[in-house]
Amino acid sequence: MRRRNVASVAVTLPTLALGWLLVAGSPLAPTPLAAQRAGGTARGAAQPDVPQVPQTAKASAPLDLTGYWVSVVTEDWRWRMMTPPRGDAQGVPLSREGRRVADTWDLIKDNASGAQCKAFGVGGIMRQPGRIHILWQDDSTLRMDFDAGKQTRLIHFAAAPRSESTYQGNSIGQWQTRNTGAPILEEEGRLGRRGGPQGPQKGSMKVVTTGMRAGYFRKNGLPYSENAVVTEYFDRHQDFGSEWFTVLTVLDDPKNLVSPFVTTTSFKREADGSKFNPQPCETIPPTTTVVSKGES
Repeated sequence: MRRRNVASVAVTLPTLALGWLLVAGSPLAPTPLAAQRAGGTARGAAQPDVPQVPQTAKASAPLDLTGYWVSVVTEDWRWRMMTPPRGDAQGVPLSREGRRVADTWDLIKDNASGAQCKAFGVGGIMRQPGRIHILWQDDSTLRMDFDAGKQTRLIHFAAAPRSESTYQGNSIGQWQTRNTGAPILEEEGRLGRRGGPQGPQKGSMKVVTTGMRAGYFRKNGLPYSENAVVTEYFDRHQDFGSEWFTVLTVLDDPKNLVSPFVTTTSFKREADGSKFNPQPCETIPPTTTVVSKGES
């Protein structure tokens, strides 16, 4: 009887020791990965993450800019609806070089040299009166067709290969979202004190354009260089019973400006494209060619 009890104890002790080591996290304990390889799943082990397919720029857009839009000129009428006289740079922070170029502007020379579209480049096209048709060219490229000058801008949400410089340059877009929903503190019992459901996401489209050909940001030859940077923020809103979008444009060109030149331009949505009427680049001659320098 004693031999049987001793043997029983001898068998039990190693078994208990092995069990204690397994529970204590000994290297002898099978890992979740080992358990999976063995055909099982360890209890409580994290399941592998399912890869998420990233949304396209089109699918993730926080605002819809597609459709037909017409510019509404409620400010800067004499610089936008008409061609200002040569040298009229009121309100513009021109540098000495910018002033020199503006004072030597020659519309006849531009037309003769095939440079009619210099006022219809990325630095000035949004300020031209006219209509825009906006649509998605593909899931990562927003297209803007202008009837003024028959111009087309492409906004790339994925890196675009560099190509020969054009008047519209290379534009890279990104969405900037913001929350405009329920406040942080809500009725207790409905959303809780904090961390409740958030409101609808709204946002802007930010566009940065570089690599453009030199052009004019006003029809009367106020210049920007090929090294300028144009940064724009597009916002959609409802006012006066209509749909609008407004673009804030920052033109930064140390060669021709002593500080960035900032403008805001508004467009009203139209029902269809029945009034969209593309016309070639053309600048109507100014009524006079010399004015007082005024503020600059």
